[in-house]
Amino acid sequence: MKEVLIFFVAHWYLSLFFQTFFLHRYAAHKAFTMNKFTEKVFFVLTWIFQGSNYLSPFGYGVMHRMHHAYADTENDPHSPKYDETIWKMMWKTKTIYSDIASGRVVPEARFTEGVARWDAFDKFARSWPSRLFWGTLYFLFYLKFATVWYLWILLPIQFLMSPVHGAIINWFAHKYGYRNFEVGDTSRNFLPVDVLMMGESYHNNHHKHGSRANFGGVRWHELDPTYLVIRILDKVGVIRLVAQKHISIERVQKAA
Repeated sequence: MKEVLIFFVAHWYLSLFFQTFFLHRYAAHKAFTMNKFTEKVFFVLTWIFQGSNYLSPFGYGVMHRMHHAYADTENDPHSPKYDETIWKMMWKTKTIYSDIASGRVVPEARFTEGVARWDAFDKFARSWPSRLFWGTLYFLFYLKFATVWYLWILLPIQFLMSPVHGAIINWFAHKYGYRNFEVGDTSRNFLPVDVLMMGESYHNNHHKHGSRANFGGVRWHELDPTYLVIRILDKVGVIRLVAQKHISIERVQKAA
């Protein structure tokens, strides 16, 4: 029993880390830089730790840039204002993402410029044989260690871990929480202390300062765990942070 819980929690956080670190802060926003070899290493690590629900950094990065450009308008790839339920929003997001990642839609150049891209690897990592390979491994793990029936409820979540992470923020962080900044959309900071989403829930901060690597840090309690890892990777030379200004709540209040 405990093996399944450990596996689920580890998959939750490792999958989420590569989504927020590599797909979001790097591919979409270029909050830090890395060389091409390191970039390819992170492509592979993202495939390993996202597994059956691997997301293309190119598809994700382009779609996320569109989200910022069109936030809470009819052209937003995912907005609670234009989707009646979270399920409709997730399906719309999946459709737009798949069209971009598969090349069926060619977005404007402003959304694609500089986004991390490795088409040959993405084609393999997003393929059904790859997804079935990881899904089979998950199923076999549960078959061996899920000693009580209700643990199997977690398995579908693991099959869809990345879309679940995205839906939590794209739906709940546009409906619930507090705001540090008045911006032209409904973004909110969903959690005051974000240990569940590794900094992603500081969504209002992020919509105000999209290129900052640190999504938290505006109020004293806004700890961004992913940013701590980013600082370490910057110190040891794996990546290079782009110069950024510190944004404190005092500065926010003075500007108000």
